[in-house]
Amino acid sequence: MELPIILQIKDTYYPVLAAFGVPANLVTIVILSRGNCGLSKCISVYMVAMATADLLVIIFHVIVYHIFSYHFPYSFLSYTAVCKFILYMNPATLDMSVWFTVVFTFDRFVAICCHKFKTKYCTVRTASAVLTTVTALFCLKDIPFCFAYEPERIINNVHWGCRSRVDFFSKPAGLVYSWLQSILIPWLPFALILLFNCSTVRRIVVASRARRGIRGHSTENQSDPEMENRRKSIVLLFTVSGCFILLWLTAAVSFLATKLTNTVHYLGDYGTPAFISTETGYLLMYLSSCTNTCIYAATQTKFREELKKMMTFPWTFILTLVK
Repeated sequence: MELPIILQIKDTYYPVLAAFGVPANLVTIVILSRGNCGLSKCISVYMVAMATADLLVIIFHVIVYHIFSYHFPYSFLSYTAVCKFILYMNPATLDMSVWFTVVFTFDRFVAICCHKFKTKYCTVRTASAVLTTVTALFCLKDIPFCFAYEPERIINNVHWGCRSRVDFFSKPAGLVYSWLQSILIPWLPFALILLFNCSTVRRIVVASRARRGIRGHSTENQSDPEMENRRKSIVLLFTVSGCFILLWLTAAVSFLATKLTNTVHYLGDYGTPAFISTETGYLLMYLSSCTNTCIYAATQTKFREELKKMMTFPWTFILTLVK
């Protein structure tokens, strides 16, 4: 029997995504950690953290859950304890990936719009503290997921599989927690990113007009290094945040529709619009964990140069040995 088209797409899509996403994020972490991209140390800290979170999303969501657990249902990953750990790490890594993007956007908002606060906030120490705090808070927030599942079956006193506990998700506390999860990812991040970016744009427009007035009409056609640096910073910020919102939008709308209508998207029919839209949302959502490397390569000249050096280094090294 031929698989439904959406399942055929998933069987091909996830391995390809993993094959690209893991090396892409690893390369990004190495390049940014070396500090040769002309970026401030504060920005580099946020971008390394974002790449690390994206790498964890690819590992746990795509490789472990959608590839290994799906294609090898009776491996050690099916032990209930391991299964619960995976189901805990999935939302935890996704939380970090999303909120690291939010705090990066806020950092750029402060750097451009809050000059007095900039010297205190936009530092490596503050960035590390913010990222550590966000990680700890969301790891604590997702602890209830450890108690939201129970063994699917018990064979020879060994617990296998995980299934949702009806009493957990049907109680008021469980329902509140479920709605909280939907708000924290991704609707609140959407609102904050749009708020910070709109404020940043307004600030840039006002500052640009004032700067053009000071420089005078006679120099309008001359290059302005300050404006050029500001433009590059804004292109990076808006591309990262805009790509995040676009790729998450389908999943966000699907999640909200499921919550509001209280419907189950899968009842054995893989062709229902609800199931297809939900799975499409997942496909695009996980793609967002691979796009930042492409964005950096497209918008940052020095990152592109470092990437070329890294790609050509093995061949250069071999030619040096041969000579």
